[in-house]
Amino acid sequence: MRTNATLVINPKGGSGKTTVATNLASYFASKNIPTTILDYDPQGSSLNWLRTRPLQAPKIHGANGAPQKTGLRTVQMHVPPNTEQLIIDAPAGATGMLLHEMLLRAHSILIPVAPSAIDIHATANFIRDLLLKGMIRQRNIRLAACANRVRSSMPVYAPLERFLASLSLPMLGRVMDSDVYLKSAETGTGVFEMEFAQSAAERQQLVPIVEWIEAPQAKVDPRIPQPRPSLLASLPGRGDLRVITKSIPAFLTKAS
Repeated sequence: MRTNATLVINPKGGSGKTTVATNLASYFASKNIPTTILDYDPQGSSLNWLRTRPLQAPKIHGANGAPQKTGLRTVQMHVPPNTEQLIIDAPAGATGMLLHEMLLRAHSILIPVAPSAIDIHATANFIRDLLLKGMIRQRNIRLAACANRVRSSMPVYAPLERFLASLSLPMLGRVMDSDVYLKSAETGTGVFEMEFAQSAAERQQLVPIVEWIEAPQAKVDPRIPQPRPSLLASLPGRGDLRVITKSIPAFLTKAS
């Protein structure tokens, strides 16, 4: 069985990528699915979480994808061949070759978004730029977002949800800002491994994300022409000027 790789990424720090990544990994491990976390963040938060994991907990392999001064990065980032679910925890602000490397591994991209206008604006621009990469279309990489660290039912995500809808991309739900996730981070466990009464609400919030990851990936027939992501085009000779199509809301074209 092939490895199904999910890249958890957001250009901004503080979006809760590691919280989502570790809880997804613990879910699959609790189902006895061979699971690996590949941590590209130099801070190593996911790997630190794994070190605190109870010995009796289902095994999750940890791999370090962050560049190392020792030159041993290839050894440290080894992913066992029996891995069925690979969760990739990306660093903030990943660009260039590092982003390219992570995209080469990914079958799905999940973007957690924190509830602030700045984060939502940056995420929308990031999604737009991702869709312009030929690799996303060529490799048929799925993409979705989820609201994360939500503290209320305020409609702060409405502009992002409209933007995603215009691109036929799903918003997978809202993960609330909960002390249960703090306990998860401190104990090396996931909400699906805690007592049900203690974590029922948090489990319910993550179910749509899990179901999306587990859903069969649609096959793209290369004989059928696919629409090109003509969302943005740079004008020749003026890298600072961009043409935005009508499918992109005006608020996304403003400077951050």
